[in-house]
Amino acid sequence: MKSRDRALAALNHVEPDDRPCIDFGATLATGISAVVYDKVKSLLGYETVTTVEDVIAQNALIEPFMLEEMGGDFAHIRRYAPSIGIPVEDYKDSVLTNGKPGMQPRLYDPKTNNRGDIELYGLPHSIDYIHPYKKGEPDDSYCDKVICKCPSGFDSFARVFHPMKDVKTIEEMDEYVFPEMTQAEYDFYAKEAKRLRETTDKAVTGIFYGNVFEMGQLYWGYEQFFVNMGIEKKLVFEFMERRTECYLRDLKRYLDAVGSYIDVIQFNDDLGTQQSLLISKQMYREFVKPFHKKMFGYVRDNYPDIKVFFHSCGAVFDIIPDLLECGIQILNPVQISAAKMNPKVLKREFGKELVFWGGGIDTQNVLNRATPEEIEIEVNKMLDIFSVGGGYVFSQVHCVGGNVPAENLIACFKTAKNYKQKKESNIT
Repeated sequence: MKSRDRALAALNHVEPDDRPCIDFGATLATGISAVVYDKVKSLLGYETVTTVEDVIAQNALIEPFMLEEMGGDFAHIRRYAPSIGIPVEDYKDSVLTNGKPGMQPRLYDPKTNNRGDIELYGLPHSIDYIHPYKKGEPDDSYCDKVICKCPSGFDSFARVFHPMKDVKTIEEMDEYVFPEMTQAEYDFYAKEAKRLRETTDKAVTGIFYGNVFEMGQLYWGYEQFFVNMGIEKKLVFEFMERRTECYLRDLKRYLDAVGSYIDVIQFNDDLGTQQSLLISKQMYREFVKPFHKKMFGYVRDNYPDIKVFFHSCGAVFDIIPDLLECGIQILNPVQISAAKMNPKVLKREFGKELVFWGGGIDTQNVLNRATPEEIEIEVNKMLDIFSVGGGYVFSQVHCVGGNVPAENLIACFKTAKNYKQKKESNIT
């Protein structure tokens, strides 16, 4: 089967004729560490320079020949500025976090502090597509602030800047401007979508995000945002409403640019921890669900051929019925190591309604620690559960970190690529 045909079969709960449908780094939620990706290429005999797409996670931009090598059936429309507002229109010679030569986005300008941590500073508001800013603030007011930090010895960044941490009232929030899509973004998406549809045989994913819950955590900081949800409910609800209004305007423009070319649209909002939801089911229904429903519902009502992909890490089993009500059709990353996320139970309870995208191997404890032989056994085991009857896209659980041996990643995807489809389920 051609990649696009295989992908569309899986997304429509039809078992592909030949092998499982595979995603190799075709969403920013299934990315591959540039350091690991570079090593994988070397082991396979490829010596091209690795390009970093997402500077926060330091994930690689996947090259077409690697999609073929690893069996990838999807290509993604790059986000114009996936990390703290740094555009990916053009790149420069730079280094990866392990010191090897690589390509980074042109505005990537890391500084090393006296502890050896790598820091990224803010960009002018006219470039930053992530952070809100106060009306009347100078365009460069974030340029002296550390936005993200990569601690010494690590290979990805964490956000440390929360621009609305001191906002306590709706009136104070009135002073802030939320970023929205620019014409440059629109033109970039339209061009990329058309190129991928016309020059590849891959199914095309559009990465939108729309993470209204996570943006509250980013803007206020985790602790303050959760406090606000408990004692400043009007403030939080007003924020969710305003941010979603911005997202809906962006979503309409985004789909105007790419809607005739994409097969999947990705939304993100991490709602789970390893053991439970980040907030109660009741709080999800009060604060977040109405806004998810607006965004996902817009796609379902106006672009019925595009599948709604939703990414949330963690133990989200208890709200899967709510997410289905909101309109999701695909769940990622299927964190099989989290509480209640048992693969057999997930497939049995929700396999007829949901496409599971991920869950192919645990990245926390297996992909990074097991032998290639053990990985082959685990991948086959997960495929035996998830792939029967379609409704499954093979990928690892979330992004591949820099601590994964290159041999293990090769074993993972080569096993999936060579897997022979089973016609009967072993789910009991």
